[in-house]
Amino acid sequence: MTISEKTLCDQIDHHAANIEAKVIGWRRDFHKNPELSNREHRTAKIVSEHLLALGIEVQTGIAHTGVVGILHGGHPGNVVALRADMDALPVKEEVDLPFASKVISEYNGQDVGVMHACGHDAHTAILMGVAEILASIKEHIRGSVKFIFQPAEEGAPRGEEGGAAMMVRLGVLENPRPDAIFGLHVIAGIEVGKIGYRAGPALASGDTINIEIYGKQTHAAFPWRGVDPVVLASQVVIGMQTIASRQMDVTLEPVVISFSCIHGGVRSNIIPDMVSLTGTMRTFNQTMRDDVKARIKSTAEMIAGSGGGSACIHISEGYDVTCNDEKLTAKMLPTLQRVAGEENTFLAPKVMGTEDFSAFQAVVPGLFYLLGISSTGDKEPAPNHSPYFSIDETGMLLGVRSMANLALDFLMND
Repeated sequence: MTISEKTLCDQIDHHAANIEAKVIGWRRDFHKNPELSNREHRTAKIVSEHLLALGIEVQTGIAHTGVVGILHGGHPGNVVALRADMDALPVKEEVDLPFASKVISEYNGQDVGVMHACGHDAHTAILMGVAEILASIKEHIRGSVKFIFQPAEEGAPRGEEGGAAMMVRLGVLENPRPDAIFGLHVIAGIEVGKIGYRAGPALASGDTINIEIYGKQTHAAFPWRGVDPVVLASQVVIGMQTIASRQMDVTLEPVVISFSCIHGGVRSNIIPDMVSLTGTMRTFNQTMRDDVKARIKSTAEMIAGSGGGSACIHISEGYDVTCNDEKLTAKMLPTLQRVAGEENTFLAPKVMGTEDFSAFQAVVPGLFYLLGISSTGDKEPAPNHSPYFSIDETGMLLGVRSMANLALDFLMND
């Protein structure tokens, strides 16, 4: 690292410390005023006004509410993209905070509480801080930085399109095209001050399973006069578990098949003619993903048929595997270790959760890493998506420092 580059890194760390309170303030404001997917109008307005005030070129309304800023450095060079997601979840907050959300909104036809139960408020505030820091040293930067503030990471409302895939389709990774993209996620259970990374498959793909088991309705006192889809559905749920435990080579990659919804019947003494099952499948490998889908279909059909019923199976593809580029991860690991300290930078286990950051990685090399936000000594922090999810805001400073340094190191050392 040259002296000038070291000086820039020192400036980043100094500036980050100076704006820490501002970043926390943004996060609290977003937390108090959360917005659901494709409805992030207030958040987008605050983001775009901030970027414009920094002299950054801004595009708004991308994929409904997305905001993209482009910062041109003082010297020609490559392009790096930084991404933050902005949307909240249909969760009623149960955390006792002075800035707790009291927002009620409409989600898929229902009135729901709204909460930043996954930490996207922190992601947005962190990237706003990074933009302010990099804008302050832009004359020294070689290349350009593209700031992507993305809506609908949690999934677009029913009947709508949204999220990273829509942004990519609309050209967010073009004009200019990034040479790499970085993103982070705050994670409960990782202590403040720590960063988790993993090259290759890091987060799972996620697909939704919908199965309808058809039987023949009859009086519950005379089950032999019909075909009981409740029993067949129960056998299907159990049978699915043998796919992961007995049919897949789990030494290659783990597989999860879970059913979370079972619906059927209206009375205790009537066997219905149909039961529906809804669940999810998670994989880390496309070949295994295709294999599991085929096995789900055949297993459901054969079990239903064995009892005189039938099955209709539909699997909706969700997010692909979040797969960190091996070369990019190796190249940028020293940056993460320098910023967080080698002792605080660890190889993270694979995560069965999903992330639509994978849509960006399908186009350009990407690195997605985990940021600790649980207080030291908190043995059982509420997980992401819980109504009790909370973050230790002192962990956000490392988020700002790490992302700003990743962008600078990538551009200055490429």
